[in-house]
Amino acid sequence: MDHPRHILVVSCLVRNAQGDILLVRHRKRGWELPQGRVEEGEGLLAALHREVLEETGVTIMAPVAAAVWSKLTAPAALIHGFVAEYAAGTPIPSAETPEVAWLPEAEARNRIEHPVNRDRLANLLSFDDRIRFYRYTTEPYRRLPDTSTS
Repeated sequence: MDHPRHILVVSCLVRNAQGDILLVRHRKRGWELPQGRVEEGEGLLAALHREVLEETGVTIMAPVAAAVWSKLTAPAALIHGFVAEYAAGTPIPSAETPEVAWLPEAEARNRIEHPVNRDRLANLLSFDDRIRFYRYTTEPYRRLPDTSTS
């Protein structure tokens, strides 16, 4: 039997002291939360800190796991969503993210156009100290019902 292959991704809702949300504009996907792949041999939290810093120039503190999204269509992925507080740094664009901005919640919701990224933001904004699990497919994007028995 072949072993399953999943891409591991971390994503983070970062808020500053004013409650603004840190967003990046990806060249292909548009506005979204900072996110990126976990490298082989790298832990989730190390990847989270690295990706946020690489994409935004900002460091975070007190990250908490809030959601896991299972992308079921190829390439399959597990996206681990976190909420965290701003620690330090000034937002600066990167090669991958030509724009970075702190935005009030309403504006952040309006900027994100891709439905999967809108759902991720909404899921993390509704975090209530209980990790949630979601499943979806793409082409077209379709969120699937939770199949848990609890």
